[in-house]
Amino acid sequence: MKKAVIAALAVLTLHAAPAHADDLGATAARPAAAHGAAAHGASAHGASAHGDELGATIDRAVPALLAEDKIPGAAVVVVENGKTVFSKGYGLADVGSGRPVDTATPFLTGSLAKVFTAEAVLRLVREGKLDLNTDVNRYLTTFKIEDTYPGRPVTLEHMLTYTAGFDDDIVGLAREDPATLPSLAESVEAAQPRRVRPPGTLIAYDNYALALAGYLVEVASGEPFAQYVAEHVFAAHGMTGSSAALPHSAAIGTRLAHGYRPDGDGYAEQKGQYSPWTPSGTGPVVTPADMARYMIDQLKGDPIARQMQERHFTADRRMPGMGYTLEERPRNGRRILYKDGDVPGYHNAMALMPDQRFGVYVAFNGDGTSGAAAWDAQKLLTQIIDRRFPAPAAPTASAPTPLTTDVSRYAGSYRSARTSRSSLMKASTLFFVPTVTANPDGTLTTSGLSPDPDRSTQHWIQIAPGLFQERDGQARISFPGDGTLVSSALPSEVYEEVPWYDAPTLNVPLFAVGALALLLAALGLPLAAAVRRVRRARSPLPARLATLTAWIGGVLATVFLAGFALLMADPNVLMAALPLNSPLLAALPVLATLALAFAVPMVPAVAVAWRARWWSLPSRIAYTLLTLAAAAYFTIAFNYHLLLF
Repeated sequence: MKKAVIAALAVLTLHAAPAHADDLGATAARPAAAHGAAAHGASAHGASAHGDELGATIDRAVPALLAEDKIPGAAVVVVENGKTVFSKGYGLADVGSGRPVDTATPFLTGSLAKVFTAEAVLRLVREGKLDLNTDVNRYLTTFKIEDTYPGRPVTLEHMLTYTAGFDDDIVGLAREDPATLPSLAESVEAAQPRRVRPPGTLIAYDNYALALAGYLVEVASGEPFAQYVAEHVFAAHGMTGSSAALPHSAAIGTRLAHGYRPDGDGYAEQKGQYSPWTPSGTGPVVTPADMARYMIDQLKGDPIARQMQERHFTADRRMPGMGYTLEERPRNGRRILYKDGDVPGYHNAMALMPDQRFGVYVAFNGDGTSGAAAWDAQKLLTQIIDRRFPAPAAPTASAPTPLTTDVSRYAGSYRSARTSRSSLMKASTLFFVPTVTANPDGTLTTSGLSPDPDRSTQHWIQIAPGLFQERDGQARISFPGDGTLVSSALPSEVYEEVPWYDAPTLNVPLFAVGALALLLAALGLPLAAAVRRVRRARSPLPARLATLTAWIGGVLATVFLAGFALLMADPNVLMAALPLNSPLLAALPVLATLALAFAVPMVPAVAVAWRARWWSLPSRIAYTLLTLAAAAYFTIAFNYHLLLF
């Protein structure tokens, strides 16, 4: 269950994101052996020695990932020194027809499309139509961003570095049919989230900010976002097979890789890939061949590319930071700029190494078992980079001397600053948040910080005050102050320390005890009533009503818990359920709120029961304990937005 929750958290982003697809239904899969078959993508090996070595590495790794994690298809492209040195498709784009993946197969981008939005903004900045440091309200005419922090306006600089300070809420943004979507302008006005922190203070991955940036492209250019991107971004890079338009054209629709999740021995097509927020990544498509062209141009270092790749914000100067939507993720002593994208059924990632003029793009059209594909994309990039640019051998003497000072002040539970403060998305942090444990020797042990789902525990050595190096690894974490944790594995958001009263170590047991008590009430109260009838010990009407409301509340809470567990059991189902606000997901807050409504009368009933001496003494004690357990349960449900209000 814990691994499923971790996987769900990993994929719940346009990074875990909103987005959608049509033609959705269970489809029988071909045997796993078909996964290893290379499709029609040409494999080009320039820089022959390196290209051949990389090709052999990729040809071994990709079919193994597809078979092991039950993903139908993939594509990989590698560029170096202005040329495509590897380009190939694997497996199936459509498991029903048997159509293979090739390098002209369009894949949904997910959040990778944010790099195109950033480039569109910067092109308009260079034309003088937008300014990075101007209050965005100067460009907005039909609505305004709330002035939550007077004198601290939101700017495009904040939006492109994920420091605008908007809350995160993607629940219900998606539709299965892109033809039914509202416009981008209508959506960014109607779905404006709360501002939860002053801009420019903390990094928190932000889909709304990039959607709003895309809308400002429309305002400044006078063109629909998709048209501007087609004419000024895709065209500039020769990306003739890519599009940001919804619905997709017939030419793209017939070639599009279908997105899948594992379903028994086969696959089911995923839902939830389309929303109005196309600038954030819900709906745009690219081909692997086009991504090769894009990376080659990015690595040429023109002024816009350099501007995108420069560091513009970091939570700690000793740690990696943010370009414009590009994350710094150094490896093997080299600077790497990274961007990935995840929507239901599609997972892809891009790594750029400007100093080496080297780039890699990988894409999958399946979620994989327990959401494995999002991590598989990162893992495959790392394998390719390590093969081409291995870590230099470092002399032992150059290793920093560990500090052994007291590190107890860093211990605690931490929650991503991106965590929603207004929607039921916060519920994912009820069961699991990263934890930091201080050791007597001045080292730290963490759980839940690694993106690798099979490596939940890490050990850290302090190499400078508040700066820690992973033992036997390349990752770093730091604590710049004010209860903030920064991780080199995820520069696009930081973690904030959770107060003791909001930590899972307290809330989960209370929630579990309350849930168990309500379940026992649903099962046991009818039995107790039947025993009283047999004994002809008839209670007064108010007592019977108190028992009845407690029983109904217990039944409703039990049904809620069953539905909640059903959703959490499969992160791939949950990933689509959130943006679509599926019927089951939408019903859960209704059930929880109805359960609360029937549980509220239990509070005065306890007082009356003791005064009027309803039932026997053990029965009164049991009813009191049930009321207390229910109070804890519903308090936590309220704090984690599991109720309607």
